Parts: sequence; structure tokens; C-alpha cells
Amino acid sequence: MVDQLLKEKSVWENLMEVKKPLVLYGMGDGADRVLKELSLLHVKISAVMASDSFVRGQSFHGFTVKTLSQIEQEFPDFIILLAFGSGRTEVIDDIRRLAGKHKILVPSVPVAGECIFNRSYLLKNGTEIDQAYSLMADEQSKKVFECMCRFEFTGELHCLFEMESSKDEAFKILALTSKENYLDLGAYRGDTIDEFLKYTCGQYNSITALEPDIKTYRKLCEAKGDLPNTNLINKGIWSHNTHVCMKSNKGKGSVIDSKGDNVAAVTNIDSLAKETAFTYIKIDVEGVEFIAISGGSMLLKEKKPKLNVACYHRCADIYRLPAMIKKINPDYKIYMRHHPYIPCWDTNLYCV
Repeated sequence: MVDQLLKEKSVWENLMEVKKPLVLYGMGDGADRVLKELSLLHVKISAVMASDSFVRGQSFHGFTVKTLSQIEQEFPDFIILLAFGSGRTEVIDDIRRLAGKHKILVPSVPVAGECIFNRSYLLKNGTEIDQAYSLMADEQSKKVFECMCRFEFTGELHCLFEMESSKDEAFKILALTSKENYLDLGAYRGDTIDEFLKYTCGQYNSITALEPDIKTYRKLCEAKGDLPNTNLINKGIWSHNTHVCMKSNKGKGSVIDSKGDNVAAVTNIDSLAKETAFTYIKIDVEGVEFIAISGGSMLLKEKKPKLNVACYHRCADIYRLPAMIKKINPDYKIYMRHHPYIPCWDTNLYCV
């Protein structure tokens, strides 16, 4: 698979050659990362745009932020570089419509880590990527895996749209029952508890949910504290019991970061499993999924709980996570699905 992909040009290689004006769409952390990478390649943008409702005369990296109509008046032809993420249906529909009028590329940068999914990355890690591809349990998973790699490499939106499927399909794979002991790692304010309740029709044995950010944890308690047989824990997840530095993630809770100024307690899956025999575990922990799984090897090996694992935070997640899960317990069947989101966030491994 990787050899075929290497026959194409990466989004970064294309941007180094393009002659049309480049318009950055977005003003967040992702846009900062994209501009940093473009600077290293000596590629300059011509303008910055945002959705009409976000344009208030502000500036971003020295550019006055403009609306699409203002950009269209200024440039007869241009390429849009999408540099923000959203899973909202109306936003995705707007981007689809915009792609019908103008060329859109998505120079993908990871949520965590500094690597870029470019040619040198593929050449360095191609063998491991191909091996992970071979671990996928069905043809749809292989399609999602290939499309995700192609999207990350080429920045072409159609690759993203071609691999979409609903959460209903993913939860058919998981086949949750009314007897689940659910461990929610990265519970945030309870949205994935709601998801769990939806697919179990509100019937379960127990819920254990971890959220390390104290402010978010309080919101979680307000929203889900009254649920029966539910244990809400103000901790993060790690490979072992310790304390780690964390920093705020701008409204998305906190992430583990050695440069953070907050200290939080963390635990591991196997320690938690001494109290409860978990049958279903969701792991969406902002880039420390690999570390979290390493702290649950005993449970995964002996009890084989169903797993729902985010695999998009780091470039290496797409191959490291399937390989690790399969190594811990070769009996796992590993499926991959991507749910509507731009860029390839909400791409998960479903393991049964």
C-alpha cells in the first residue's frame, strides 16, 4: 500500500510547486502549525479567511482576516488551505459546497507530536504501516486505513469523504449488551457516556469515567453524577500510578504535557481493573493512547474487553496502536472506522 502511495505527490510537495495564491482558512492551533511547516518549506500564503460570522476585522500572523467574498474579489483563482477541525454537520456541508467552487487542500498536522505525514515519514515507517494495514479485520477497515493514509499524505478531501461511516455501524461491531462494565478514559463532560447509554438503551452493570481536568470534571459530575452504579474519577490515564504535568487545551479539558503548569494524578487500566472487570473500554486521551494501552496489558490479555480507541492524535497511532493491541492479545479482531469529521479526527479502532 505504501509503495503505491509514494507514487503520488504529498500535499507539501504540491504546495511547493503551485503558482496560484494560497488562502489559509482558519486561525487556531492547527493554522499555526500549518504556517510553521510552510515556512520551513519557504511557501508563503497570500491571505487568511474565516467564516463570515468569525470575521470582525481581526488579524492573524500579519494578515487581515477576510470573508470568502472578499477573497474572491481580490483573487480570480486561488487554493484554500483548510486549517481547522469540525465535526458539525452544517460546517462539513459548507466545506463540501466550498469544494465545489474552489480547490481545497488540507495540509494535515497531528493533534499531538511534531511529526508530519510526509514522504520522509512514509519512507521511514512504511514497513510498519503496511504491517498494520494487514491486521485490519475486514475490507472496509482496509479501505479506511488506506484512505486515511492517502488523506494525510495528499491533503485531498475526497479521500476523507470516501471513508466516512456512521457510529451505528461501529457499534454494531462492538455489540454492546446490557451487562457491560464500561471504562471511559477521557470522559470530558459526559458526551461518550451519553453515547454508551444510547447503544445500551440505558442498561449496564457499571460506568467508571476518568477526567483529569478539575473544571471539566466538575461539569462531568454535574451532568452524570446522579447515574446509578457510576464512579467518576478526577484522574488521567497513564502506564502506571504517578503524577504528571498537564496544560489547558483551550476549552477541551487538559492534556498531559511536560511543560504544563498543573500537576494531576494519573492511574492505569490494570489498577482500575482490580476493582471492576471492565468489558468495554473507550480510550480517547489526546495522544497518550499508546501509553494508556501499555498500562492495561494484563486486562487485555486475560479478559479481552471490547475496545474503542482513537487512532488519529499522533502520526504513529495508525500503525503503533493496532500492532500493540494485536501483540498483547492476538485474538483481537481490529476494525477501523472514520466518522464525519474534518480533518481525519474521530477515526477509531474498534477491537473485539
